[in-house]
Amino acid sequence: MSQPQHRPADSTPPGHGPSVLVLGAGVSGMTAAVTLAERGARVVVHERGPRIGSGASWKAGGMLAPWCEAESATPEVTAQSLSSLDWWDAHVPDVVRNGTLVLAPARDVGEIARFGRRTSHFRTIGEAEIAQLEPELADRFSRALFFEHEGHVNPRDALLALGRRVEALGGQVVCNAPVTYDEAAYDWIVDCTGIAARDVMSDMRGVRGEMLLLRCRDVTLSRPVRMLHPRIPVYIVPRADHVFMVGATMIESENAGGMTLRSMVELLGAVYALHPAFGEAEILETGTGLRPSYPDNMPAVRRDGKRIYVNGMYRHGFLLSPVRAREAADIVFGS
Repeated sequence: MSQPQHRPADSTPPGHGPSVLVLGAGVSGMTAAVTLAERGARVVVHERGPRIGSGASWKAGGMLAPWCEAESATPEVTAQSLSSLDWWDAHVPDVVRNGTLVLAPARDVGEIARFGRRTSHFRTIGEAEIAQLEPELADRFSRALFFEHEGHVNPRDALLALGRRVEALGGQVVCNAPVTYDEAAYDWIVDCTGIAARDVMSDMRGVRGEMLLLRCRDVTLSRPVRMLHPRIPVYIVPRADHVFMVGATMIESENAGGMTLRSMVELLGAVYALHPAFGEAEILETGTGLRPSYPDNMPAVRRDGKRIYVNGMYRHGFLLSPVRAREAADIVFGS
């Protein structure tokens, strides 16, 4: 998808509601911008990077999996994210609602029972139904958990679609935005700058995420697959044209450097265990990044005067950003 046509940074958005400057064009910034614009705000988005999604959101898996997340998240994460699939369905094209499949290699099959004890809204299925759902996995796994009401979205396409939505509502998206701006020109500042706000959010830490993009024309999947492992669970998310995003759910490290050999081996080993045809996959991209996280791993909205901070998305950016965007908009409109 093409980027929105960006207007100059000093132009004035049309409209009659409060003027809002949104800092950051990641998932929290773009969902906030759309939500505010739909409620009548005059919105300008400033992104310091060269494009929408220049930060961690570009490397996200885009899984809309409220029940799977309960395996390691608090019940509030699931409860607050149940409306996310409908929100994304209403705002971007190509949301896929085929569910999530949770598998484990034979040596780690006990992890499936552990995952099931911590989650809900799934069915335990056997070889026949695994083959029915994903024919190319036939005869490879004896047991799985199927979370049939979950979905996923391509984060990159979704973020660009939100940018178009902001502009259709009369707002602006300004990439390569200047560091300085006239704060007095806006009624509200909504700061969605992620880990870059750590100097202000003293309780924020970075949690490392790692990802690969592979193209394997010999494999077709219809839904995200989570491969369980005692140390580092891995997810494989299908995208268009036989491209697969492979990522590690969380690594408690603030190392923002490149991917290590060990991580590469573990991610590639997981996809090879899923299907040996991945051995011939083309590696399109590797990436690492730091997810902004508060001590409780729960995204939060905080206010300081006319500045609102939407941050701490951890690994719940696509799940919880619509809810946090609504909270920020409620502050702006006094709801």
